[in-house]
Amino acid sequence: MAKDKGKKKGEQVEVVPAPPPRLSKAYDEDVAPKLDEQFGIKNRNARPKLEKITINVNMGRHLDGTKVPASVNDAVAATLETISGQKPVLILAKKSVSNFKVREGYPTAYKVTLRRDRMWHFLDRLIHLATPRIKDFRGLSRKGFDRAGNYSFGLNEQGVFPEINMAEVNFTHGMNINLSFKNSDKARSEFALEALGMPFEKTDEEGR
Repeated sequence: MAKDKGKKKGEQVEVVPAPPPRLSKAYDEDVAPKLDEQFGIKNRNARPKLEKITINVNMGRHLDGTKVPASVNDAVAATLETISGQKPVLILAKKSVSNFKVREGYPTAYKVTLRRDRMWHFLDRLIHLATPRIKDFRGLSRKGFDRAGNYSFGLNEQGVFPEINMAEVNFTHGMNINLSFKNSDKARSEFALEALGMPFEKTDEEGR
């Protein structure tokens, strides 16, 4: 029980917990049983689990000498905070790569790592609001899975997220998005994401 400032001293009101994110609930109640049936999973602890979503924007190619221009730095940080609801972390280069104008110890990227409710809310917006706004969109590539079932893909510009007003943006940039799974492989992660509504490109059989 928690105190409500609008109440008289000594009075208390019940704190109602927020409902689980829509996709989290859909995964537990609908997708997980289908995974069990499809892949013969008998222990719920052995089910594939989406652990985190990482959003990364590389700024190394925009270095002006040894610094990223303030306009670029501010635009990238603002974008990531707006679409994720979380402050991004500035990443420094671990080694120099001359071809990409990256110097050891200097800013090279911004990154946000989302977990739990924020992860599910972001995935929901990504699937249902952002991807439909991609120009000439024909589905996300199915080639972005690794052996552990993690899935990575890129977006060309931040404007696909409706919360970004491109009329107020002075720097256009893309981003890489990585979905990290536990207890998974390519087939299981692809099945789970597709069941959640991830808009993958159609296979040859589906296109017929």
